[in-house]
Amino acid sequence: MSESQSLRALLSNCALPANEARILLALVLEKHYQLPRSALLSRDDMSLNTSASQEWDSLVSRRLQGEPIAYILGKKGFHHIELKVGPGVLIPRPETELLVDIGLVEIAKHNTPTKVLDLGTGSGAIALAIASASPLASLIATDQSLEALTIARQNAKLLHLTNQVDFFQGSWYEAISPQSQFDLILSNPPYIANQDPHLTQGDLRFEPASALTDFGSGLSCLELIIIGALNHLKPGGMLALEHGFDQSGAVAQLMQATGLVDIQVHPDLAGHLRVSSGRNRL
Repeated sequence: MSESQSLRALLSNCALPANEARILLALVLEKHYQLPRSALLSRDDMSLNTSASQEWDSLVSRRLQGEPIAYILGKKGFHHIELKVGPGVLIPRPETELLVDIGLVEIAKHNTPTKVLDLGTGSGAIALAIASASPLASLIATDQSLEALTIARQNAKLLHLTNQVDFFQGSWYEAISPQSQFDLILSNPPYIANQDPHLTQGDLRFEPASALTDFGSGLSCLELIIIGALNHLKPGGMLALEHGFDQSGAVAQLMQATGLVDIQVHPDLAGHLRVSSGRNRL
């Protein structure tokens, strides 16, 4: 038990990295004392009561067992919004913000109301970040997981974006009308190969496997999305996909074989070729 130890001592004696320990202790202070994170410094001599101490020990234990910080907090910042997250959805990652930025540039080029499709929306991260940043965008977001869609709809409500984003359940294009066409299609599909060792490491161990891997080569979901894109892109419309750092060549080949043009590869902040885009012919 951590009762009677000062905040300063709790942080000093914690087995977690210092930044993680501060995040979790700030959560305890907010929940039990309604104190801001700054209290970690301004009141570092205070000690926790019994219930707060028990919660601190529980949070530290959960993190030491590998549970992602985002799941413990129940939220994650993404682009310029904050999203509710839980074990039923992929934790939004900084590299996926590149897909949002590419989408926003494309919408700005239109300078008119733009129809956007987000395939495999998860927590709603891509669709809601775009909706929040661009009132010109009207979006449909799909996911096969009802659990993910429940969280995505909650996020849309929390962000007051329910009038701008509609959610539908189904596998990729099966979730929408065969006649639906869009100016822009975006997706961050499962692209990790089934045998990739990263699936058994770090946060990935706790995230839904179906949001990470296609249980095959890592290319099957990307291929399905690319093959179906021309049926749902308006003339000149863009498809942009996030993929693995070593998959850009295969994705570009698939896009070219399908008939997409103006194929481009976009690096993320780490320099990895993270997103590929292509267009329907005019």
